[in-house]
Amino acid sequence: MNTPSSILKNTFGYDTFRPLQNEVIENVLARRDTLAVMPTGGGKSLCYQIPSLLLDGLTVVVSPLISLMKDQVEQLRAFGVPSVFLNSSLSPQEYQENMDAVRRGEVKLLYVAPETLLTPRILSLLSTLKVDLLTIDEAHCISEWGHDFRPEYRQIVEVRKKFPDAVCMALTATATSRVRQDIRQTLKFATTNEFIASFNRENLFIEVLPKQDPSRQVTEIINRYKDQSGIIYCFSRRQVDDLAAYLAVKGHSVRPYHAGLDDADRRKNQEAFIRDDVQIIVATIAFGMGINKPNVRFVIHHDLPKSIEGYYQEIGRAGRDGLPAHCVLLYSYGDVAKINYFIDQKEGDERRVAIEHLNAIVRYAEDEHNCRRKPLLNYFGESYSAQTCSNCDNCNSAPTPLTDMTIPAQKFLSCVKRADEKFGAAHIVDILLGSKNEKVLRWGHEKLSTHGIGRELDKKQWMYLARQLLSMGFLKQEGEFHTLSLTDKALESLRKREPIFGVMQEAGGRVQKKGTKEKAAELEYHRGLFAILREKRKEMADAAGVPPYVIFSDRALIEMAAYFPQSQESLLAISGVGQVKARQYGEAFLAVLTDFCQRHELKEKPKAAETTRDKSDANRRYMVVGEAYNGGDTVAALMERYRVTAGAVLDNLTRYVNAGNRLRDGSDLRSLTTASPAQQKAAFDAFDEMGTAYLKPIFDKLNGALNYDDLKILRMLYLIEQEKHS
Repeated sequence: MNTPSSILKNTFGYDTFRPLQNEVIENVLARRDTLAVMPTGGGKSLCYQIPSLLLDGLTVVVSPLISLMKDQVEQLRAFGVPSVFLNSSLSPQEYQENMDAVRRGEVKLLYVAPETLLTPRILSLLSTLKVDLLTIDEAHCISEWGHDFRPEYRQIVEVRKKFPDAVCMALTATATSRVRQDIRQTLKFATTNEFIASFNRENLFIEVLPKQDPSRQVTEIINRYKDQSGIIYCFSRRQVDDLAAYLAVKGHSVRPYHAGLDDADRRKNQEAFIRDDVQIIVATIAFGMGINKPNVRFVIHHDLPKSIEGYYQEIGRAGRDGLPAHCVLLYSYGDVAKINYFIDQKEGDERRVAIEHLNAIVRYAEDEHNCRRKPLLNYFGESYSAQTCSNCDNCNSAPTPLTDMTIPAQKFLSCVKRADEKFGAAHIVDILLGSKNEKVLRWGHEKLSTHGIGRELDKKQWMYLARQLLSMGFLKQEGEFHTLSLTDKALESLRKREPIFGVMQEAGGRVQKKGTKEKAAELEYHRGLFAILREKRKEMADAAGVPPYVIFSDRALIEMAAYFPQSQESLLAISGVGQVKARQYGEAFLAVLTDFCQRHELKEKPKAAETTRDKSDANRRYMVVGEAYNGGDTVAALMERYRVTAGAVLDNLTRYVNAGNRLRDGSDLRSLTTASPAQQKAAFDAFDEMGTAYLKPIFDKLNGALNYDDLKILRMLYLIEQEKHS
């Protein structure tokens, strides 16, 4: 008897479900209406594809993305799942052939656009069939509060009434609590049947760099991913065309993609990207790609996105196969001014919402201290409690050195107070710089004691400082005009004249960004064999007229190049290789593998044992690091071996001690810290008082006098001392 688990393995070739997939599938099979919110790359499609093979009748999937339907159907057919789509891209003959196949009961999954579903022709067809599951993909389009509202989606509820026996499923990758509530109410769902997966995409390395020479910076990133797929987002069509032309001249395989292109050119460029004929697409931020390409290894934002929601969705197109991918945002405050110009053309609530979105993404881009994942996950109502993710620039690098900015901070806070807490940052900066513009004179602010006391910094430096004071909790910002007011923390700081530490920009607005290191992929594989397997995949894909990843994913090829399978049984152990794919493509790939292994005297490796060790290493790396340190390795040696920073090594050593293990003496650690004896004592006293679980309270307690790397070292020394006396 078929079960969700057996179909997962035998049809789709996966050993285990991703988080919440099994729960969602069981809920649908119990015929309960279901809302599932899962991040891009989180495995939403299997949540209705597996039930479709277990239910007697037809599964109808409503999707707004025509190109994505074609993509999904090609992949399902490769797995042996009978599927078709109906939309405007088909010729009249193809359309009729697909309708006839549905009518004859030869199809398990039917993909339709919402406007197609609403036509009398399709409703008449479906009325003659048993529809068991109605799936609404991109369900945020139902909500007027969603970022991509489509009126025709609101009419789907009327279609649903025509099929009262069909269970209904709504799926989306991005939905705030307000949007989720709107979806449930519109579709008349019970609140209890809602499943929200974690939005944390652990395989994405997230980085923000100051935009200084964007063409050079983009080229440097691309050069690190030779022959790999990537997407570059730009603000305007002109920038897309200019950058695509520049990269083409530099010898890169690249095409532009934006709404200004002819439909035929846009389709041709997208198809070339999907089929690996072109490696890089340069696209406008405003235009959705609608692709399901799993092997995008990097996403670059050449310009600032307009919101965190849009940014999250765009970086979500990277690494959908679960392998490491790199997401880079090039940030300059000039981009903020550009977006503000367009916001000023809006009015009322639309303008207010756009300002809130922009402020949120600016705070995110300018935060050089906190984990990048926290604000992204918080936006969707998910808390991230880990102290470090070890896979973003802020967590995986030495912290930017903090400087004492007490005097300028006090000047700014005092000026906000003297201006009666009724103005935004730009006006406060004008006062500090001694401006006598019309607004300053109209309010009599040239008479304030703070007028002209801030000429040691330029306007960009003052604005940067203001945004830090906001993120540090010294200021509140409210209303359409971004009015600033002082928090209790600021009043207390002014009263006690407490020191304030932060990051000071250089004149002209540049911040010296710290260097970062990416995490390396966990699985070691033979690069030469992987390249040969990719060539074979491309050859077979071109012959079949499908994208290469429809044959096998990059993950499958990497596992083949790591474990060297040389039999059908071993091939079936590879991720994403189901029974149908093994029969259809297995012989050709095994021939390549066997020949290569014989020529290079390579033997097959058992995947089961490797997989267990792989996961163990990923989850228990701290044990390996701790034992290596006790065996005599220095922190520097461990940094080199694992290609991580000192902070990452120290985090692993901390976990090692917290797990109940002892470390050798801390002589190597003492040589790394710059803290004075007095500072070390102060830190130890703070650990006595506040514990060692989190460093932020210790950092605040010491008024930022020690950076986080020093605090990590001192925490280790403190834990070693505690062990000695326990």
